[in-house]
Amino acid sequence: MAKQSALKQSAPRKGRVAATDNLRAVGDRAAANNESVHPAEVDRLIHERLRLAIVSALAVNESLTFNDLKALLKTTDGNLSVHARKLEDAAYISCEKYFDGRTPKTEYRLTTAGRGALERYLNHMEALIRATRER
Repeated sequence: MAKQSALKQSAPRKGRVAATDNLRAVGDRAAANNESVHPAEVDRLIHERLRLAIVSALAVNESLTFNDLKALLKTTDGNLSVHARKLEDAAYISCEKYFDGRTPKTEYRLTTAGRGALERYLNHMEALIRATRER
């Protein structure tokens, strides 16, 4: 019985194209147009929703404080700090900690590497969208 259910899951429904066939077709069209695009090549670091939101917010603002980002993205302290740290570790954003009087402040900026990564990510997604629409 287990073999039968595994076979059902791996075979596409009749009259439908398997998801891998769609992805392969997108990659084939991109190659024909001299575009280097494959869905599996997406920058997984930026692709996550909150990290994409952080990078996007910093792309249109010179800098944002931790509290500004938290309010803008409507997220928690812990969630923001974990995702910001991942972006900081990848050198996509920089973090500066300082005191404003007696109040500690954390300020984030998008780095040159982060701006380039966002640009590549957006170009990749646009190419996927174009290839999918041409289908």
